[in-house]
Amino acid sequence: MKLHHFLLAAGLAAIAGPATAAVTVLGNSSARMCFDAADSRSMPTPDLIGRCDTALTQENLSHYDTVATLVNRGILKMRLNSLDDAIRDFDDAIARDPDQAEAYLNKGMALLKEPQGYDAAAPLFSTALEKRTRRPAVAYYGRAVANELGGHVKEAYFDYREASRIEPKWHQPQAELARFSVHER
Repeated sequence: MKLHHFLLAAGLAAIAGPATAAVTVLGNSSARMCFDAADSRSMPTPDLIGRCDTALTQENLSHYDTVATLVNRGILKMRLNSLDDAIRDFDDAIARDPDQAEAYLNKGMALLKEPQGYDAAAPLFSTALEKRTRRPAVAYYGRAVANELGGHVKEAYFDYREASRIEPKWHQPQAELARFSVHER
């Protein structure tokens, strides 16, 4: 089971960059630069997180842009494996806007990187789906990983299948589905 957990977590970590769900900020502010960094596939640098900090502390952001910048900064911190700090940003975003689906999605992704985090991650992916995340395939995939790690194999199979249906060109859900053998009773 430990090797299996490692392999699933490694697969999730491999998609964490492009699979995260940044929240759009318009304009040419530090908040926009923070969004661009979070939406990018490249590894962030501390100065990019500094842009997010500047946006949050020195710019007169709207409520929406503040919440978006918290989510985006959390994504950057998560990519740098600063998971506790990332989770704090996602929690702050959720506290400010409980309907921000991407905060739940990204918090679930961060928790999946922690030992035994799958129990807390699964309901976050469900909440992201209920709140209409812009990345439903990622939410289904994350919930599938959490379900599988928690021993809920049937639920995991259906979530991998749904992720694959939503984004048929995404290889990872298909690779996970290939491990399953389905028998009708």
